[in-house]
Amino acid sequence: MRATVHPNTLKGEQVAPASKSSMQRACAAALLHHGTTTILNPGHSNDDLAALDVIQKLGAIVQLEQSPNHKVNPTTITVHSDGVKPIGSSMNCGESGLGIRMFTPIAALSDQTITIKGEGSLLKRPMHFFDTIFPNLGIEIQSQDGYLPIQIKGPLKPANIEVDGSLSSQFLTGLLMAYAASDATDVVIQVQDLKSKPYIDLTLSVLNAFGWKVQHQDYKRFEFLAHPPLAKHIEYTVEGDWSGAAFLLVAGAIAGPISVTGLQLDSTQADKAVMQALKAAGASIDIQEHKIFIGPAKDLAGMGIQLKAFEFDATDCPDLFPPLVALAAVCDGVTTIHGVSRLAHKESDRGLTLQTEFAKLGIRIAFNQDSMMVYGGTGIHGAEVFSQLDHRIAMACGVAALCANGPIIITDAEAINKSYTDFFVHLQHLGAKVDLD
Repeated sequence: MRATVHPNTLKGEQVAPASKSSMQRACAAALLHHGTTTILNPGHSNDDLAALDVIQKLGAIVQLEQSPNHKVNPTTITVHSDGVKPIGSSMNCGESGLGIRMFTPIAALSDQTITIKGEGSLLKRPMHFFDTIFPNLGIEIQSQDGYLPIQIKGPLKPANIEVDGSLSSQFLTGLLMAYAASDATDVVIQVQDLKSKPYIDLTLSVLNAFGWKVQHQDYKRFEFLAHPPLAKHIEYTVEGDWSGAAFLLVAGAIAGPISVTGLQLDSTQADKAVMQALKAAGASIDIQEHKIFIGPAKDLAGMGIQLKAFEFDATDCPDLFPPLVALAAVCDGVTTIHGVSRLAHKESDRGLTLQTEFAKLGIRIAFNQDSMMVYGGTGIHGAEVFSQLDHRIAMACGVAALCANGPIIITDAEAINKSYTDFFVHLQHLGAKVDLD
């Protein structure tokens, strides 16, 4: 699919998409919960659909329900589960990095031999931590030198282990869920150099919502506490997605004003930190209980002024790099974003991809050790760019197009389906001119 986004101003109100981070964790918890789980406000991105497919492969029964006014995407999902009881010999996590790292330890709760598969960029992303940790948990594993596909045979036997948290918090999420479901009250998980701590906060929040009790000491020692029996029926509401909403908020800051609803201001999601960057850039922001009003910068007299360059540490929220590059491209001066090393093993090598594609738009991006410098305020040129099959690159270019001097054509724009299927539709709802073919 080619998406052509034309320069335009935005106005109106948009509901944030459902959080795939919250949705996928809810699916995992529903699988591990012996009983019935009702998931409200479910997501329908490719990663969400892959998670639903995985839990069905691991034994859950999933029922999708639509309201009369919303017949395309489910408004409620009901999951019936008796724990991990695979119905086949393999499962496919699609292109979801969270899915593969979270569901593999969970699948290992079974004593069946299971082949773990993935697609697209996931085939190139390293999974060496499985080879390192699983033998210590009684799990047999065969990988392709640390890459997919992986064959495992459990059952996982919780034990005291030490995990390197510097590469990804997602593997720790799977271990925490698998340990909690095993009632592992006499073991601990030690973690060194954990990155993306807010994502672990989200994991613990989901576990707590279902009734499991896990506590930590400065994110270095995780313990599992005894808990009352879980309720037979649990209801869980998926949060609005700060990762996807970051693109809407940046779009509002550079081409608005708009309002965004459906976000929890007390969320543990890491990408809520986008608000700090928007404030630092000088965007006009008015936060109410259930709504965020956001627009371009203004002076004390209410007159429009240019957004200014900012400095931001994205080490714990690397998914913010793409929307923040779109923001920085419009800001006057050199913006510095720290944490580039977290980008190497995403759907693309995002640091280099952002540099390559934004260069086509006339925006210079340079690197200094673990920092990215974006030279903004020089003008964004209309051009044709390639998503690199990376959903966040496609959306970043789509947002930047709103302030370009001509249309920006994004090839392979269907990459957005991985996380934010309705992204271009939502831009159109806010007044953007987007041609899809």
